[in-house]
Amino acid sequence: MKKTLQNIYLFLIFILLYAPIITLMILSFNNSKTRAKWGGLTGKWYMELFRNEQIMNALYTTLIIAVLAAAIATILGTAAAIGIQAMSHRFKTITLGITNIPMLNGEIVMGISLMLLFIACGITLGFGTILMAHITFCVPYVVLSVTPKLKQTSRYTYEAALDLGASPLYAFFRIVFPDILPGVVSGFLLSFTMSLDDFVITHFTKGPGIDTLSTKIYSEVRKGIKPEMYALSTILFGTVLILLLLVNMGPGKTDSDKEQVPSSILRRKHPFRFFLRRVVPALMALVIIAGGFFYGSKTTLSSNQVIVYNWGEYLDPEVLTMFEEETGIDVVYEEFETNEIMYPKVQSGAIAYDVVCPSDYMIQRMLENDLLAEINFDNIPNIQYIDDTYMETSKQFDPENKYSVPYCWGTVGILYNTKMVEEPVDSWSILWDEKYADSILMQDSVRDAFGITLKYLGYSLNSTDLDELTEARDLLIRQKPLVQAYVIDQVRDKMIGNEAALGVIYSGEAIYSQKENPDLEYVIPKEGSNVWIDSWVIPKNSKNKENAEAFINFL
Repeated sequence: MKKTLQNIYLFLIFILLYAPIITLMILSFNNSKTRAKWGGLTGKWYMELFRNEQIMNALYTTLIIAVLAAAIATILGTAAAIGIQAMSHRFKTITLGITNIPMLNGEIVMGISLMLLFIACGITLGFGTILMAHITFCVPYVVLSVTPKLKQTSRYTYEAALDLGASPLYAFFRIVFPDILPGVVSGFLLSFTMSLDDFVITHFTKGPGIDTLSTKIYSEVRKGIKPEMYALSTILFGTVLILLLLVNMGPGKTDSDKEQVPSSILRRKHPFRFFLRRVVPALMALVIIAGGFFYGSKTTLSSNQVIVYNWGEYLDPEVLTMFEEETGIDVVYEEFETNEIMYPKVQSGAIAYDVVCPSDYMIQRMLENDLLAEINFDNIPNIQYIDDTYMETSKQFDPENKYSVPYCWGTVGILYNTKMVEEPVDSWSILWDEKYADSILMQDSVRDAFGITLKYLGYSLNSTDLDELTEARDLLIRQKPLVQAYVIDQVRDKMIGNEAALGVIYSGEAIYSQKENPDLEYVIPKEGSNVWIDSWVIPKNSKNKENAEAFINFL
């Protein structure tokens, strides 16, 4: 009975561990772009994966940073471990304690600290800052791996080699290094793994257009994961599984196996097993890394570029390709989810974006804080094709129309499922109806959440009255138990998949959702809503202002 319970428990653990992976693998063969709708079997996402420059660039960046960070950290960490070993016991203890702090400290603390340090030193965030950050947190792991091996070596052997006339460098590599080599290799592999898997520190120290797989996946989760990411994850899981099977191939050890079989004996007695366990995994790892480097070498950007910071899924990648082909200007493209995420990045000045697409109220705030450069409209002759209505409306946040060019407009409303909501939807009040508890989706945006609440209460969307804002805050707090999730672009998949009855959504997202699910309807409540305009602006610290104006003119 006890054994049966143990087996059931083990089975449940395996289900919890591998059910999400199996789901992900199945979705990688789904012909539909949304996880909420099954469109039949297909393998096209695997082909699209290798044509997706953003994902492949993220793979390349991940590999090159991991290899460089691990290699440099191994050299620095090994040298540090040798120096620490030569210290007195007291200073050795103190130094090792200081060295261990990055391993014990929270990653978010280290990430923010390094970001602030780079900003204070006037270092622009980018590839170099990620590499320096990764080296910083990898060095302690190398020291931790090499130090025990150094303790096992005899200093007298090294001194004897010096007495026999060997140079210090020759004596080190011939006497000491072979003894500590296992620790050095362990430190390198540990550093490589830590760098490969890091997200938090990378997130705070990366610059525009620089993504690792971890940060790329995070940004995809925020706006809706592309099927290509499912395909990539499936390939990575399959590769790791094959490597593990190959490395562990062969009969298990018995109690009589007292010593590990040397590689030379394994190679002579079991050449095929040696080939599968050692050579094939090494070749697979080499091919993966070399492939990433090869792809990255073909996608290196020139100095003639424009750094664009835009909303997620707000511009077709083919448009960027057309711009690059027509102008010869390379586009570094980065996306944000909300104005509140975008603003501090621009304000800090750590990243020199050339062209940004904020919303109306955020443009006004950026102007008030002197963050925007005046646009030279002589370089944007296509401004003549923008209707005067939008230029006139833009004067509400850009009084002289000197700092912005209108791009898109839309509304905020309620998307509801006609099969799940019976009564007419014409008021924001339905978002507080307890009948729809755990079936309401709210926007994960302070501006939009407060805006619709203020309109529901009969106040201005732009109210600055403290009492009105407090009343809206309290109403949002009371609503919280009814809300299934606070989302941004994820509202589409949830509504398409009938996972919620009501959702606050932007009009553009509503149109896409209705195409995928005919049971969905979009309405602007009778109390009124926000009619927004997103416009292109050029930050004051832009380094490629003319390229930015050429980009705006092209659109």
